[in-house]
Amino acid sequence: MDSKISFPRLSPFQTIIAGFAGVILLGSILLMLPVSSADHTWTPFINCLFTATSSTCVTGLVVYDTATHWSVFGQIILLILIQMGGMGVVTVATSLAMLTGKKLGLAQRNTMQESVAAPQMGGVLKYTLFIVKYIFILEGIGALLLMPVMIRDFGAVKGIYYAIFHSISAFCNAGFDLMGVNGEFSSLTGYSSDIYFNVVIMSLIIVGGIGFLTWKDVREHGIHLKKYRMQSKVILVTTLILLVLPAVFFYFHEFTSSNWSSLSGTQKVLASLFTSVTARTAGFNTIDMGSLSGSSKTIMIVLMLIGGSTGSTAGGMKTTTIAVLILSMIAVFRRREYTTAFGRRIPSATVKNAFAIFAMYIFIFLCGAVIINCADGLDMGDCLFEAASAMGTVGVTAGITTSLGTLSKIVIMIIMFWGRMGGLTLIYAAMSSKEVLKYKLPESNINVG
Repeated sequence: MDSKISFPRLSPFQTIIAGFAGVILLGSILLMLPVSSADHTWTPFINCLFTATSSTCVTGLVVYDTATHWSVFGQIILLILIQMGGMGVVTVATSLAMLTGKKLGLAQRNTMQESVAAPQMGGVLKYTLFIVKYIFILEGIGALLLMPVMIRDFGAVKGIYYAIFHSISAFCNAGFDLMGVNGEFSSLTGYSSDIYFNVVIMSLIIVGGIGFLTWKDVREHGIHLKKYRMQSKVILVTTLILLVLPAVFFYFHEFTSSNWSSLSGTQKVLASLFTSVTARTAGFNTIDMGSLSGSSKTIMIVLMLIGGSTGSTAGGMKTTTIAVLILSMIAVFRRREYTTAFGRRIPSATVKNAFAIFAMYIFIFLCGAVIINCADGLDMGDCLFEAASAMGTVGVTAGITTSLGTLSKIVIMIIMFWGRMGGLTLIYAAMSSKEVLKYKLPESNINVG
């Protein structure tokens, strides 16, 4: 009789989710230890789990100020979780396996393809190495650019450490900062008038959020945009629109009001641009987000739900999803049979996926906000803002994160995990088998609209 225990083989989607969940749990245990806190005391598990989830899912929502509560050891644990979450746990594991000379089979390559959103399995190892290489190069450049400011303000050793920490956090769209030494939960408000610092941080956020495949097109084709993949073109155009239009709105509607009269002209321009950039998954803020008007918060909620781009360090429903939805609407309005972009037809399966993702994100976002409101009795507008921030793995807050009860923290953790993994990844993991119909059902029309 065979006494061997057989374990069920995980699908690529299940492997990705299990990897992230395992890293979060390990990070939570390490953060609980007295060595991880500044006062060398045990930290409650629920708060450690919340912090580990937020860092691994590159969100930035925190119940403790990162600089004052965590020791250097704890901050390094957070930085490792942020790096692994931004790169992808499977990408990190695969890179380590390749460095040790381990050969990867088809199952591992399939998982890698899903993890990095590669267009095909062929060449996925080379593509993964490309991602890892350029992540470290770009984070290194970002750290070097931040060092003059950080060394000026914090001294040589601390300044270098701060430059590395904030470069990784910005590039991975995590939003964790160490500026609490100047005031708890102050984020980057002390640099609201520093043009150089703002430009460097915004550049890191944007580059990290446009997607690995877009980087590949930029490296291979430079300024020859016609040679880019359609996905890269859609991402770049959508990203540009989502950066410029909200920035114009924030400047003329929000920062010209008397509420912000204390800001200089330069600060208003920078705040408009930074708020537009950070709203799509970055998590830093140079102004008090709780002081924004209702209409500005609504615009931010929309931007947070959209998030970054496919195959990037960012979360949210993704720029490609919203672009496909809008292009599909245009096709319907013009009574066209197919959805098109840049002279190419978008597959109907992609359009269906986009609508499914959109509906899923809106449903979970609203349910999460309602549960938080019922559980803690907080303002519904702030609950919607917090839920959208978690859903898009953004990390900006209207100031209620530290007031959340245990149930609300669990809800936010679930939403952060969902936002980072992607709705379809979780659904496919739960329903790994694909049902193949050998027949077509009779067609019957339903009038809509």
